[in-house]
Amino acid sequence: MSITTNTALFLIKIGEIKLKEGNRKYFLNKLKENILAKFQKDAEAKIAIHDNRMFLTVLEQWKEHAQHVLSTTPGINGWALAQKIPSDFETVTQAATEIAKKFPHGTFKVEARRSDKSYPRTSYEIACDIGSAILNARNDLTVDIHEPDTTLFIEIREDAAYLYTDPVKSLRGLPTGTAGKGLLLLSGGIDSPVAGYLMALRGLALEAVHFAAYPYTSQEAWEKVCRLAKVLVRYTGSITLHTIQFTDVQLALKKQAPQECATIYLRAAMVEAAHLLALKTGCNAIITGESLSQVASQTAENMRFTGFPTDLPVLRPLIGMDKEETIRIARSIGTFDISIEPYEDCCVLFSPKHPILKAKFEKERALYKRINITPLIEEAVAKEEIHTFYY
Repeated sequence: MSITTNTALFLIKIGEIKLKEGNRKYFLNKLKENILAKFQKDAEAKIAIHDNRMFLTVLEQWKEHAQHVLSTTPGINGWALAQKIPSDFETVTQAATEIAKKFPHGTFKVEARRSDKSYPRTSYEIACDIGSAILNARNDLTVDIHEPDTTLFIEIREDAAYLYTDPVKSLRGLPTGTAGKGLLLLSGGIDSPVAGYLMALRGLALEAVHFAAYPYTSQEAWEKVCRLAKVLVRYTGSITLHTIQFTDVQLALKKQAPQECATIYLRAAMVEAAHLLALKTGCNAIITGESLSQVASQTAENMRFTGFPTDLPVLRPLIGMDKEETIRIARSIGTFDISIEPYEDCCVLFSPKHPILKAKFEKERALYKRINITPLIEEAVAKEEIHTFYY
């Protein structure tokens, strides 16, 4: 019944993109670009767009890869492996009864959708008539329209009919890259990879910066961050990781900053470095994994201070989450087990025993500026190491 026999066809459902009336085409084309970028040429991947549906065809041997791509690409609400057949009712009925032969014993329903309004049957009539044909072919099945064991979906369009079962939910959100590009502070802990993932779901392409402090942080700690970046690439398609050696900056702050302020001064220095790097790389926002009051440096007063060195938006998608919710997301995206590996990042070095909880903004900003750490930061950024990872 399929139009081709050596290819697999996927019906792709979009969600929030449907609300983008004026520039929906831009969002759809970006989603199409993001999907196709995850395939090699020999997959012969092609995408057609009709109304609020996308249709992906790949060679049969790429079917499993396609399923992974569609489950990890922001902007997709769901997908299903589908049959494309001529839309005349006799052919649709025959195809539906063939599919129903594989239904498990139990209950079913038919859910029909007719976007071609010239079709001689309404959506309700299609569902009823196809359901009757299936009952005639399978007398061990019964209809349950509320909680069926199996649902057969039929979409009648102008070009063809599409039949599928077992739709799979995907990530939702917006296509990565439609909201510009953000610079993620990627520490190696649990929070920052989740923050990057959540902003990718909102359409931000990602670059990442990691602050190392050799010899106080190890090669293994850096390799851990690289593995986290490679996991995020499943969702973003690519990530450029900038590694900045921050040892001299940290030693200078340890020597000159008030002991109780060491952590927030370091955070401010990181934001200053990230600001310089964002301007250099065309990023229009900085992303952090901060969560309100999770640790001493993340009180409202302290975050006001640590964010002052930049006039770019500092996006904190975890700001209102508790740790359990962040861990749940980290597990679901595949970063948690890497994040908990016991390699220290530079943020935990030289941490004060009694850190300040409510920084006085004007006082601490004046002292930070008086220390004049900017030349060391500029030097560190100029010596960055760059690695790019692809899907």
